[in-house]
Amino acid sequence: MALLFGAVIGLLLGLLGGGGSILAVPLLVYGLGLTLPQAVPVSLVVVGSAAAVGVLPKLRAHEVQWRLAAVFALSGAPGTVLGALVGEHVSQRLLMGGFAVVMIAAGVRMLSPSGELGTACSIAGKGINWRRCVPRAVPTGFGVGVLTGLFGVGGGFLIVPALVLMLGVAMPTAIGTSLVIIVANSLTGLAAHLSTEIDWPLTAAFACTAVLASLVTSHVGSSRLDTHKLQRWFAYLVFGVAAFIAVDTLLS
Repeated sequence: MALLFGAVIGLLLGLLGGGGSILAVPLLVYGLGLTLPQAVPVSLVVVGSAAAVGVLPKLRAHEVQWRLAAVFALSGAPGTVLGALVGEHVSQRLLMGGFAVVMIAAGVRMLSPSGELGTACSIAGKGINWRRCVPRAVPTGFGVGVLTGLFGVGGGFLIVPALVLMLGVAMPTAIGTSLVIIVANSLTGLAAHLSTEIDWPLTAAFACTAVLASLVTSHVGSSRLDTHKLQRWFAYLVFGVAAFIAVDTLLS
């Protein structure tokens, strides 16, 4: 079952990018019977591995804003640790309810247009105004880190629009920068969850299958499909899973 569910996540990752991994936790909890604390580190391995593989073409194309990635990663690290610590002291029922809210936010983001480039933190022809940028980037990075530590999500659905709309970063560079941030946050989150008993054979099966399936799918199938329509239908699926989690949480 871990191999099967890993292949499903890999299929979604290959077709949709990082957003497809948001279904990893529900599959681990409801499909494999893990508790949320057990599922989060497994999800972090999947999210971090997929981001590390996905960022390689961006590195070759020089589509990573390294200083912004460092600001987000450094501000996200304490948030990730805090999220992991909070998760240890909050009931699974409350955490799953919170995860349903995060899924709804991700689905809304998938249905939203990319919008125009922001200008508040950019200087025409001169790159980024760091004096304006840092006060916006630090709290956003911290918030994404908290979500990563709590729920094992990469947070790309928040990072990319923050980079594009708030900081004026071009979309290709925003995606590459986001992937670097996700890798950093995932490593920090995994380190914060090492006290949790992790089923490493299951984790390896799930993560390896997901990454391999994403690589195959991204090279074979993604160019033949209407990705915008696919993303819209996936957003509806995310809403449906979020509704299921919410109902199950309320009735449990």
